[in-house]
Amino acid sequence: MYKILYFLLLLSVTLLSDGINLTSQEKEYLDTKKVIKMCVDPDWEPFEIINKSGVHEGIAADLIKLVQKRLDIKIILVPTMSWEETLEKSKKYECDIMSFLNKTPKREEWLTFTEPIFRDPNVLVGRAENKYIEDLSKVKASIALPYGTAMSELVAKDFPNLTIIPTTTENEAFKLVEEKKADLTLRSMIVAAYTIKKEGLFNLKIIGQPQGYENKLRIGVRKDEPILRDILNKGIETITEDDTQNIINRHVTVIIEKVTHITLGFWIALGLVFISLLVVLWNYTLRKKVALEVAKNLQQQEMMFQQNKQAEVGSLVGNIAHQWRDGLNNISSVNLEIMTKLNFGYDITKDEMEQYSSKIEKSISFMSDTMKIFLDFYKPSSKVGTFNATDSIRETCSIIDMKIKQNNVKINISEQTPCILNGIRNEWMHVWLNLINNAINVAMARDISEPVINITINENIILFEDNCGKIDESVLDNIKKGNYKGLGLKMSTTILNKYGWKININNTDQGALFEIYN
Repeated sequence: MYKILYFLLLLSVTLLSDGINLTSQEKEYLDTKKVIKMCVDPDWEPFEIINKSGVHEGIAADLIKLVQKRLDIKIILVPTMSWEETLEKSKKYECDIMSFLNKTPKREEWLTFTEPIFRDPNVLVGRAENKYIEDLSKVKASIALPYGTAMSELVAKDFPNLTIIPTTTENEAFKLVEEKKADLTLRSMIVAAYTIKKEGLFNLKIIGQPQGYENKLRIGVRKDEPILRDILNKGIETITEDDTQNIINRHVTVIIEKVTHITLGFWIALGLVFISLLVVLWNYTLRKKVALEVAKNLQQQEMMFQQNKQAEVGSLVGNIAHQWRDGLNNISSVNLEIMTKLNFGYDITKDEMEQYSSKIEKSISFMSDTMKIFLDFYKPSSKVGTFNATDSIRETCSIIDMKIKQNNVKINISEQTPCILNGIRNEWMHVWLNLINNAINVAMARDISEPVINITINENIILFEDNCGKIDESVLDNIKKGNYKGLGLKMSTTILNKYGWKININNTDQGALFEIYN
C-alpha cells in the first residue's frame, strides 16, 4: 500500500514539473557548478540592455529567465559597458555563456552553441528616398554596422562591393544613415522597427531583405563545457511559440509586416500612420512636459518660455496640417488617375508606374521632412551647441511657411557675414518665431497689402526690419523701460540676455526695426 502511495506521489510531482529529464552526469555537473556566469550585449534594444541599475532587460533577458526557471539553475550577470568588452570577457572565459547571438566561424573558435532560442529576419534600412534593393550584390554603397557583430562578419565576406563603416552602437548605425554619412545599415527587423519608432527616425524606412540573413539567435557556451550546452538545449526545447510571442509583445508594441515591393497602397497607408503618430507624439510630449514642470518646479523664466511655446502650438499644428494636405492631395490625385485607367481597362506601362511612384515618393518625402522639422522644433531640448544663425532663421520660416504665404508676406534674408550662435537651438528659434509672427500679425491687423520683412545678418548683429507701420510711441517707451505688453517679446529678451545678447527696438519711416547684438 505504501509503495503504491509513494509511486502516485512521485508520478504527480513528475507531471507537475516541466518534464525536463537530466542525466546523472548533468545533475552532477550542476551540483558542482552552482552558478552560471553570463555576459550580454549591454546596448541592443529591444533584445537586451543592462539598465542604469545594472539589471539585464529585454527579450533575451526574459527568454533566459524562462530557461533558468525551467531548469532550476542559477544564472548571474557579468556586467560590461560595451559589446567589445563582452566579447573579450567571453574569450577569456570570465563568463560561461553569452545570452543572445548568431553562430559564426570566428565565434566557434571559443564557443559552442545551443539550438536557436529566437529567430528574426535581418532587413536593410535606408533613407526614405531610396529605392527597394532586390540584389545587394549589385549595389555599390556604404553600410554602417556595429563592430564585432555577426552581420559585420558575414557582410564583409558575402558583399565585397559594400564599404563597411564600423560603429560602436546600434543607434550610431541608424544615425549615420539618417545623416547621409552612410547609405545603409543591416539590422534585425524587430530592432529596426523598434528604433525607428522610438527615436522618431521618420526619414528612414526598410528597403530590402537579403535572403539567407535570418538571425538564428542562440546561447553561446564556453567550448570546454559542452555539457552545459546540452543542459541549456533541454530548457530551450520547452519554450513554445506562445511563450516567445508573449515576451515579444511585452517589449515591442509595433506591428511588423513582411517587407516586399513598395506599393501605392503602402504609401497611402503610411501617410495615415504618420498623421496618427503625430497626434500620439504630441499628446505624449505635452504630458511629459507638464510632468517635468511639476516635478522640477521650474523658475519663472523657464515657465515663460514653456507657456509661450504652448501658445504657438495651435498655429504650428495648423501649418503642418495645411502643408500635409497638399502632399495627401497629390497622392490622392495619382491614385485616382491609376484607378480611372484600371476601371476603363487601360494598360499601365512600367514607365508610367515609375512616374506615379516618383510623384508619390516626392510627396511622402516632403511630408516626412515637414514633420521632422516640426518635431525637432517642438521636442524639449537642453542640448547646448553652436549653429549658424541664417540656417536656424530659414528653418523657423519653413515652420510657418503656410502662414507667410497666406498673408502674402515677403521675407528677405541677407547674410553679410556668417553669424555663429551658441546655446539651445530651439530657444533661439523661438526668438525668430516671435519677431516674425509679431510682424505678420501687425500686417494683418493694419491690412498691409504687401508686407515685407528684411532680415540682415552680420557676425555680431542681426536686424529685423518691416514695413508694417510704426510702433505706437507710448508702447515703445514702455518696452524700453522693460514693461512688456505681450509675453513673446519679454521671453525673447530673456533668452537673448541668457546668452549675452541684447535687443534694441526703434521705429523707421515705414515700420519697426529690431536690432539684436552682443
